[in-house]
Amino acid sequence: MSGAREFEGRSALVTGGSRGIGAAVVRTLAARGATVAFTYRRAKDEAAALVEKVRAEGGTANAHLCDSGDTAAVGELVNDLAGNGRGLDILVLNAGITKDQYLMMMSDEDFLRVIDTNLVGAFRFAKAACRPMMENRRGTIIAVSSVAAQFGIAGQANYCASKGGLTSLCRALAAELAPRGIRVNAVLPGFVDTEMTARLPRQVKQQSKDRILLKRFGTPQEIAEVVAFLASDAASYIVGQCLVVDGGLTTTVG
Repeated sequence: MSGAREFEGRSALVTGGSRGIGAAVVRTLAARGATVAFTYRRAKDEAAALVEKVRAEGGTANAHLCDSGDTAAVGELVNDLAGNGRGLDILVLNAGITKDQYLMMMSDEDFLRVIDTNLVGAFRFAKAACRPMMENRRGTIIAVSSVAAQFGIAGQANYCASKGGLTSLCRALAAELAPRGIRVNAVLPGFVDTEMTARLPRQVKQQSKDRILLKRFGTPQEIAEVVAFLASDAASYIVGQCLVVDGGLTTTVG
């Protein structure tokens, strides 16, 4: 991770930041000087361990138990973080789940739960965060979407729909918020080495790697570096973009 303190004096909120890509984003932003808050829903031990790891690395991070499905809790958390004139500079919409099943066997509950967490939850956080950002006429919102937004994956109708909606949401928010000094972009990772992909059968993993030009899965840190770039001043003229980070997967699919 870069040792530059480019985010010194800035505040960041990462949703779903206790592990995987979210944890890598938390560590990366904190290492570059940001004061980072992140949310978790169940991974209490992982969240506490991440806070200690960030502090050991010389950064500042705080964990907050928050259900993205609770509009009041989301608003309260954002208001608390942005209060007292501190503002909120960076929002990373990373929280996401999967509930894979073929359409004939997918329950309404599993479909709606994925949509609510991955898409509606992002809407709730963005809505709460845009007010303090607009008051300060600055800020950046980055959504961690997926290449699943671009092509269909059997057994993931709920996940693909949620990520497609998230990508479109980002484009709409970019058009709405850019005149107020707020940049909105999305990162679309391909296969990344996380707990989510670790559950895939070995044959599926190998077949997936065979379709990737680099012949490997990405790492959470590689995605975090792109998120940090989009949050930085180096990306000050990038708005409404959906940046694919997939090792070349989408050049061979569809």
